[in-house]
Amino acid sequence: MEEELPKLLIYTHKVTARFGYTMKQVFTRILGIDISYTTKVEDFIKHNGPKITYTKQPLQNEFFIRSNDLLFEQGINDQQIQVADWEGIPCFFNAGERSNIPYDIFSASFYLLSRYEEYLPHVKDLHGRFPPTESLAYLEGFLQKPVVDIWAYKLLDRLKERFPDLKTEKRKYRYTSIIDVTTSHCFSYRGLVRSLAGLLMDVGSFKLKRVAQRIVVWFNPKKDPYDNFTALIAMHQKYKVQSMFFFQFAEYSTYDKNVSPNNNKFRHLIKSVADYSIVSLAASYSSFSDLDLLKGEKKKLANVINRPINYIRMRYNRVDVPETYRNLVDAEFTDDYTMGYTHEIGFRAGTCTPFYFYDMNLEVKQPIKVHPFSIHDYGLVNHKQEEEVLEDMKRIAWEIKKVNGHFITVFSNELLGGQHAIDWMNLYNSGLKEYHV
Repeated sequence: MEEELPKLLIYTHKVTARFGYTMKQVFTRILGIDISYTTKVEDFIKHNGPKITYTKQPLQNEFFIRSNDLLFEQGINDQQIQVADWEGIPCFFNAGERSNIPYDIFSASFYLLSRYEEYLPHVKDLHGRFPPTESLAYLEGFLQKPVVDIWAYKLLDRLKERFPDLKTEKRKYRYTSIIDVTTSHCFSYRGLVRSLAGLLMDVGSFKLKRVAQRIVVWFNPKKDPYDNFTALIAMHQKYKVQSMFFFQFAEYSTYDKNVSPNNNKFRHLIKSVADYSIVSLAASYSSFSDLDLLKGEKKKLANVINRPINYIRMRYNRVDVPETYRNLVDAEFTDDYTMGYTHEIGFRAGTCTPFYFYDMNLEVKQPIKVHPFSIHDYGLVNHKQEEEVLEDMKRIAWEIKKVNGHFITVFSNELLGGQHAIDWMNLYNSGLKEYHV
């Protein structure tokens, strides 16, 4: 019988909520290493397995990472951050020469994962979002690298040099395709008043091609350009891709213009998609600050597919930390797929690994898992050539594959079905073929 190796033991001077949260994310979820902690020097010294010290001074000649104060503080403080180069990878929170790792990657990881900078004063955009151009990753040029995962794997290399028998559980690269359905149909199922209003607007704007298309769809709803769900499901099945469809299920408003949730044909569409893929809620714009409305949308969609709704995406990727995640917890969602930027590709939280949201104001880990996406289709629409889009996707996918992470893309049926200079449906198919494995 094979002898079980002892866990990696981490000595520190103080075990805080931030410390435990970060160590579990880096070691357990990213590297697959069992860990335990101690604040007792005698327990650390007598431990005969792999061990590291994370504090201000080493105890002996052990593997030592000098700690920054961030994981032992409370509240939000002004952090002095200077990004520097660590063997070709940006990093910050210098740890000094005595440290076996030149940077406190645990504090740096927590800073990005907790979205610390989003608690700091900043000017929000039109929709109340944190602008990517104000993020440290954007300003320092590492937005398109999952640095938290990269730092973790660089740490693993150093640990294995010191502890060759260190036991790890290697994870596998995964790809998930999210289809955002906030406008399920362009012309169909919109009711007489909305349809006539749309026709008059098209005529008044001299959009004659759109007028003709609208009339054709009125007589044959299956020709609606946004109704590409059968084709998308077929693609996902062909390449064995994990897919998720997030349907908006809300009443009409300024920013919510989907088909009415009372439309039986729309309900039938949702049920049919749920037979082949995960279906969950794309929250309405109106429900962003209305918890009762959010709960109502969740309940109504669950009644359509006759199963619980646990996953959510916020309209326009609106996240206001920590209030948004507190609302999602109160509404009993377990997983969120909003963490990313609409118009910039890359890693908003510096990682391609799911993580639990840490509430800085309460200093607790909230019971909702955040699945960060790295590509939103509107971050690609300014490209003029398909090759440019595929190159962007290839670059991001390669970064994720190097750390065996989770590649999540967000495309809307609306963009895939629209008429553009780029054939987005064909491009999407090429992406699935290339990145599903």
